[in-house]
Amino acid sequence: MIAFSKANTYFEKLNTCLIGLSVDSNSSHLAWVYDIYCKTGVRIPFPIIADRNGAIARKYGMISNDVSTTEAVRNVFIIDDKGIVKVVLVYPLNVGRCIPEIIRTIEALQTAENSKGATPANWVPCEPIIIPLPKTFAELEKRKEEVDKNRNGVNWYLSFKNPENCITASQPNELEERNKKELK
Repeated sequence: MIAFSKANTYFEKLNTCLIGLSVDSNSSHLAWVYDIYCKTGVRIPFPIIADRNGAIARKYGMISNDVSTTEAVRNVFIIDDKGIVKVVLVYPLNVGRCIPEIIRTIEALQTAENSKGATPANWVPCEPIIIPLPKTFAELEKRKEEVDKNRNGVNWYLSFKNPENCITASQPNELEERNKKELK
């Protein structure tokens, strides 16, 4: 909770809302949110859903009966604006989540969707993305010519382009830029 709270501004820059889910009660949430604030100064800026009977956790496969019938494993669900689960990351109880990788995954999903392409292995924001495969033989021939001319790929089946809009969580957003100008 603390790590996600500290990174919340990065998620906000990606138009992403964080939500916590816990099988603890709302009173328990309030107690540990308050304790976190008192001990660290960190405010939890996102809602935490109390799932006392574990119904939501079970529907999403967050409770592993192999481990426990009540303890949830550490899951991260990336759900798009249409309510479609795009990514599920499952961490065992003894392994913390990797916030930079979660942010990179969101950046990759948004870049791939906005640029109509796919991100390759080990992709980082603003690097080239994979162009979708041609659908016809004529498109294949055209792609082969483009790759030979521009040297932007291996062949017709694996070619690259720069993403159309490179937005990353580490870049200042428009609101921040406006605020900086107003302060000057």
